[in-house]
Amino acid sequence: MKPTVFQPVLLQHANRLINHGPTVLVTSAHNGKQNVMAAAWSMPVEFDPPRIAIVIDKTTYTRELIESSGVFGICIPGVAAVDLTYSVGRISGREHNKISALQMPVVAGETTGVPLLEEGCSAWMECRHIPEKHTENAYDTCFAEVVSAAAHPAVFVSGRWQFNEANKPLHTIHHLGGGVFSSSGNIVQGKSLL
Repeated sequence: MKPTVFQPVLLQHANRLINHGPTVLVTSAHNGKQNVMAAAWSMPVEFDPPRIAIVIDKTTYTRELIESSGVFGICIPGVAAVDLTYSVGRISGREHNKISALQMPVVAGETTGVPLLEEGCSAWMECRHIPEKHTENAYDTCFAEVVSAAAHPAVFVSGRWQFNEANKPLHTIHHLGGGVFSSSGNIVQGKSLL
């Protein structure tokens, strides 16, 4: 594993890493096996402690590893990782070690030990699974507490996204269906009308 270049993110700002609805990569590991999958449906659900919800189908290998280990990672890919994101969503982790096959360099999460992707990504979060059997079985929605978060300092500064021309490869991506993505980057400051 290579050393991290990401800077810590205050947990009070961790929800901002996914508040704008990016496609994410979910990483998991248990008993020496690792996996990564793409997910388009994730969101923050609580500020303190920071908690998230994410849809992970009950039949996936990722879900099996999460239920066994109790932890997982959320990596937020940028434009530079769009092909990787599309690729991990097209093959099964039961059939292929996607991390090895796609030669993804990973760092180990300091809090949970989960594999985390930084190359081509703008941020990551380490998460502890909060079992909620009814919601997981009925809707494939999993809940987790964010226990550690970090982001690339070129794109996330002082608890806020900073998208500009210089950091375009790290702009988050948003799945529109059929392997088509859009990217963030057009930031507009709102003004109060009252």
